[in-house]
Amino acid sequence: MKKGRIVKAISGFYYVETDGIVYPCKGRGVFRKQNRSPLVGDFVSFEIDENEEGYIKDIEERTNTLQRPPIANIDQALVVMSAKEPSFSPLLLDRFLVFLESKHIQPLIYITKVDQLDKDMHQEIKQWKEKYERIGYDVLLLSIFEMNEETIEYIYSHFENKVSVITGQSGVGKSSLLNAIDESLSIKTDAISKSLGRGKHTTRHVELLTIGDGLVADTPGFSVVNFDDIEAEELSNAFPEMRIRAHQCKFRGCLHMNEPQCAVKQAVEIKDIEETRYKHYVAFMKEIQDRKPRY
Repeated sequence: MKKGRIVKAISGFYYVETDGIVYPCKGRGVFRKQNRSPLVGDFVSFEIDENEEGYIKDIEERTNTLQRPPIANIDQALVVMSAKEPSFSPLLLDRFLVFLESKHIQPLIYITKVDQLDKDMHQEIKQWKEKYERIGYDVLLLSIFEMNEETIEYIYSHFENKVSVITGQSGVGKSSLLNAIDESLSIKTDAISKSLGRGKHTTRHVELLTIGDGLVADTPGFSVVNFDDIEAEELSNAFPEMRIRAHQCKFRGCLHMNEPQCAVKQAVEIKDIEETRYKHYVAFMKEIQDRKPRY
């Protein structure tokens, strides 16, 4: 019995890497009976028969999963936003951040196309950068086509010993970013579809590629997120600046909406919590509360 990690899934085969060797494997029928499927990123136990064919026998417990892309055990996500074309959207960024926080995935924020900004717009983006850094997020402003060696080394350091996915607005150059970091990857991209206002991507399967000492999913990731798996009581946990203050509220289980003596609302009033973030929290809360019940 061997142990390894699935690094690629395609056409019914799961490619499992262990000790630098990749074995093509099939999944056991029992997984189908249990309504379980191996995912890229899974740690598995497998056997090799006399014909060098592998069979996955067991899947270890996952730390997290994503449905799109179908991948498990992700450490971090690079949230790629555009400063221009499409315009930077704090609301969309917060949607991504809340979704990732709820999955216990560490977000990194990359804002691209800063070379296309005039002085005033550049100052505005810089202010957003500082706001998110105060919350505790790592934020990088960059131009994909003007990256120097120092920037590339800095980005490389983010991948070290981690499994990463890349997500963010459509058409911001997620695949171009990876290719700029490592030309040998040669990830295929199509031009932005102007009529649709979004990017296209030619990837048809999920695969973990090696970048430095880390792994990154070769996939378009996701550009739309919903909060179907987040309950109203859990939402504030996905806002780090609210999470650290929740225990100071008068009422246990405070939703930070209409309750008296709410530490979060008090922090908003004295500008310890960014008002824009709180407004987004309220909008997300109403979205969750208005969600149709599931049976």
